[in-house]
Amino acid sequence: MAEAEQEPLASPQSEGRSEGGEEAPEGGPTAGATEPAPPPAGSPGTEEPAGDTKKKIDVLLKAVGDTPIMKTKKWAVERTRTIQSLVDFIKKFLKLMASEQLFIYVNQSFAPSPDQEVGTLYECFGSDGKLVLHYCKTQAWG
Repeated sequence: MAEAEQEPLASPQSEGRSEGGEEAPEGGPTAGATEPAPPPAGSPGTEEPAGDTKKKIDVLLKAVGDTPIMKTKKWAVERTRTIQSLVDFIKKFLKLMASEQLFIYVNQSFAPSPDQEVGTLYECFGSDGKLVLHYCKTQAWG
């Protein structure tokens, strides 16, 4: 849990999928015959990507005070991630010492509990399709 990898926790907004190399050898007639389902006319295939986009939430991370600014501010985070795992990710990304504290604030007013899920916060406090969270090394609000 302490070694949260950057990719499973969150991913930058620009998603470059380089793993599509396996899809390139479509020259075989068996590959074309087994996968004619991708046309957008099929309703189950159309609903699946919509479900995948809802599993991740756009989170905008803003630094407060003397806390270092992250170069990548917008991240796609899974709904089920907790605030504590987000704190661990930010600490690792900013290369902060384990002894340093990091506070997360919603709406510049309150700090959510560490076991709070990002999806729940988004449903209650998200706006414009994203959740804005402020992070700092010292207590700032509330």
